Amino acid sequence: MSAQNNKQIATKWFEAFNEHDLEKLLSLYNDNAQHYSPKLKIRMPETQGLIKGKQALREWWRDAFDRLPTLQYEVIKLTADDEQVFMEYIRHVNGEEDLSVGEVLQIENGLIVFSRVYHG
Repeated sequence: MSAQNNKQIATKWFEAFNEHDLEKLLSLYNDNAQHYSPKLKIRMPETQGLIKGKQALREWWRDAFDRLPTLQYEVIKLTADDEQVFMEYIRHVNGEEDLSVGEVLQIENGLIVFSRVYHG
């Protein structure tokens, strides 16, 4: 995939997230995708921050959308090459302080195979 194609995947990722469209979001991921997040370490310590597979992703994001109905991401910058995208964004939730986030999407054959979140 080209850097431009990978940026388009990242753009679709933000659209799906901000619409809270779980199926649209999951369609961007490989069935065996893995996701690492510091928030996973806090909310689900048994994962050590890493979940594997679409079903685990589904459960994680369904919980987030249910708990945080006002959750929105504001894109700051997308930087892509032919293998991954580095995304900088602001996490907005009513009643919470805004959070600066960096996230890397590793992409193979047009699908996300690994994502890692960094909180500022």
